[in-house]
Amino acid sequence: MKNRRRNRALHHPFTLIEIMIVVVIIGMLAALVGPRILGSLDKARVTTTQTQLSNLKGAVQSFYMDCSEYPNTLDDLLVKTSNAKWSGPYLDAKNLPKDGWDNDFVYTVPGADDQPFDIISYGADKAAGGEGYNADLSCWN
Repeated sequence: MKNRRRNRALHHPFTLIEIMIVVVIIGMLAALVGPRILGSLDKARVTTTQTQLSNLKGAVQSFYMDCSEYPNTLDDLLVKTSNAKWSGPYLDAKNLPKDGWDNDFVYTVPGADDQPFDIISYGADKAAGGEGYNADLSCWN
Protein backbone atom coordinates (compact mmCIF):
# COMPACT_ATOMS: atom_id res chain seq x y z
CA MET A 1 0.00 0.00 0.00
CA LYS A 2 2.84 2.39 0.83
CA ASN A 3 4.54 1.58 -2.46
CA ARG A 4 1.35 2.37 -4.35
CA ARG A 5 1.06 5.83 -2.73
CA ARG A 6 4.73 6.54 -3.34
CA ASN A 7 4.49 5.53 -7.02
CA ARG A 8 1.31 7.53 -7.44
CA ALA A 9 2.94 10.60 -5.87
CA LEU A 10 5.94 10.26 -8.18
CA HIS A 11 3.75 10.12 -11.31
CA HIS A 12 1.22 12.75 -10.26
CA PRO A 13 0.88 15.45 -12.96
CA PHE A 14 0.83 19.19 -12.22
CA THR A 15 -2.53 20.72 -11.43
CA LEU A 16 -3.95 23.61 -13.40
CA ILE A 17 -3.42 25.92 -10.41
CA GLU A 18 0.28 25.04 -10.21
CA ILE A 19 0.76 25.68 -13.92
CA MET A 20 -1.08 29.03 -13.68
CA ILE A 21 1.12 30.12 -10.75
CA VAL A 22 4.27 29.35 -12.75
CA VAL A 23 2.95 31.26 -15.79
CA VAL A 24 2.08 34.29 -13.61
CA ILE A 25 5.56 34.29 -12.04
CA ILE A 26 7.22 34.10 -15.48
CA GLY A 27 4.98 36.95 -16.68
CA MET A 28 5.93 39.14 -13.73
CA LEU A 29 9.64 38.48 -14.31
CA ALA A 30 9.27 39.36 -17.99
CA ALA A 31 7.46 42.59 -17.08
CA LEU A 32 10.29 43.60 -14.76
CA VAL A 33 13.23 42.59 -16.98
CA GLY A 34 11.80 43.42 -20.42
CA PRO A 35 11.98 47.24 -20.23
CA ARG A 36 15.59 47.10 -19.00
CA ILE A 37 16.61 44.93 -21.94
CA LEU A 38 14.81 47.20 -24.42
CA GLY A 39 16.41 50.28 -22.85
CA SER A 40 19.84 48.73 -23.26
CA LEU A 41 19.06 47.90 -26.87
CA ASP A 42 18.11 51.53 -27.61
CA LYS A 43 21.31 52.78 -25.95
CA ALA A 44 23.34 50.39 -28.09
CA ARG A 45 21.60 51.67 -31.23
CA VAL A 46 22.43 55.27 -30.34
CA THR A 47 26.07 54.36 -29.64
CA THR A 48 26.32 52.45 -32.93
CA THR A 49 24.82 55.39 -34.82
CA GLN A 50 27.20 57.88 -33.21
CA THR A 51 30.16 55.67 -34.15
CA GLN A 52 28.95 55.38 -37.75
CA LEU A 53 28.44 59.16 -37.93
CA SER A 54 32.00 59.73 -36.72
CA ASN A 55 33.39 57.30 -39.29
CA LEU A 56 31.40 58.88 -42.12
CA LYS A 57 32.44 62.37 -41.06
CA GLY A 58 36.11 61.36 -41.14
CA ALA A 59 35.66 59.76 -44.57
CA VAL A 60 34.00 62.92 -45.96
CA GLN A 61 36.82 65.05 -44.55
CA SER A 62 39.42 62.73 -46.12
CA PHE A 63 37.59 62.99 -49.44
CA TYR A 64 37.74 66.79 -49.14
CA MET A 65 41.47 66.73 -48.34
CA ASP A 66 42.15 64.70 -51.49
CA CYS A 67 39.65 66.21 -53.93
CA SER A 68 39.33 69.83 -52.66
CA GLU A 69 35.54 69.45 -52.72
CA TYR A 70 32.93 67.62 -50.69
CA PRO A 71 31.31 64.52 -52.18
CA ASN A 72 27.93 65.02 -53.85
CA THR A 73 26.60 61.88 -52.18
CA LEU A 74 27.93 59.43 -49.61
CA ASP A 75 28.25 56.89 -52.44
CA ASP A 76 31.18 58.99 -53.73
CA LEU A 77 33.15 57.73 -50.72
CA LEU A 78 33.08 54.22 -52.18
CA VAL A 79 32.86 54.68 -55.95
CA LYS A 80 35.40 56.58 -58.04
CA THR A 81 34.17 59.98 -59.12
CA SER A 82 35.18 62.09 -62.11
CA ASN A 83 37.58 64.02 -59.88
CA ALA A 84 41.12 63.06 -60.93
CA LYS A 85 42.38 63.48 -57.34
CA TRP A 86 40.03 60.80 -55.97
CA SER A 87 42.11 58.19 -54.13
CA GLY A 88 39.45 56.17 -52.34
CA PRO A 89 37.59 54.24 -51.35
CA TYR A 90 37.35 56.24 -48.16
CA LEU A 91 35.46 53.60 -46.17
CA ASP A 92 36.50 50.05 -45.33
CA ALA A 93 33.20 48.60 -46.52
CA LYS A 94 31.52 47.50 -49.72
CA ASN A 95 28.29 49.30 -48.84
CA LEU A 96 27.46 52.44 -46.94
CA PRO A 97 26.76 51.83 -43.26
CA LYS A 98 23.28 52.29 -41.87
CA ASP A 99 22.26 53.80 -38.56
CA GLY A 100 21.35 51.72 -35.51
CA TRP A 101 17.76 51.44 -36.71
CA ASP A 102 18.85 50.14 -40.15
CA ASN A 103 18.06 53.38 -41.98
CA ASP A 104 20.18 55.30 -44.46
CA PHE A 105 21.96 58.42 -43.27
CA VAL A 106 20.88 61.78 -44.69
CA TYR A 107 23.79 63.71 -46.24
CA THR A 108 23.52 67.40 -47.19
CA VAL A 109 26.00 69.88 -48.65
CA PRO A 110 26.11 72.54 -47.30
CA GLY A 111 25.05 71.46 -43.83
CA ALA A 112 22.97 73.21 -41.21
CA ASP A 113 24.34 75.89 -38.87
CA ASP A 114 27.06 77.08 -41.29
CA GLN A 115 28.69 73.64 -41.44
CA PRO A 116 30.21 72.61 -44.79
CA PHE A 117 28.19 69.34 -44.76
CA ASP A 118 25.95 67.38 -42.46
CA ILE A 119 25.25 63.69 -41.94
CA ILE A 120 22.09 62.95 -39.96
CA SER A 121 20.24 59.97 -38.54
CA TYR A 122 16.59 60.65 -37.75
CA GLY A 123 16.62 58.26 -34.78
CA ALA A 124 14.13 55.61 -33.76
CA ASP A 125 11.06 57.39 -35.17
CA LYS A 126 12.67 57.85 -38.62
CA ALA A 127 11.35 61.43 -38.77
CA ALA A 128 12.96 64.83 -38.27
CA GLY A 129 12.88 66.17 -34.72
CA GLY A 130 11.94 64.19 -31.67
CA GLU A 131 13.22 63.64 -28.17
CA GLY A 132 15.04 60.84 -26.40
CA TYR A 133 15.67 57.90 -28.72
CA ASN A 134 13.60 59.65 -31.42
CA ALA A 135 15.96 62.64 -31.50
CA ASP A 136 18.04 63.35 -34.60
CA LEU A 137 21.74 62.57 -34.38
CA SER A 138 24.24 64.62 -36.38
CA CYS A 139 27.91 64.12 -37.15
CA TRP A 140 28.59 67.51 -35.51
CA ASN A 141 27.17 66.57 -32.06
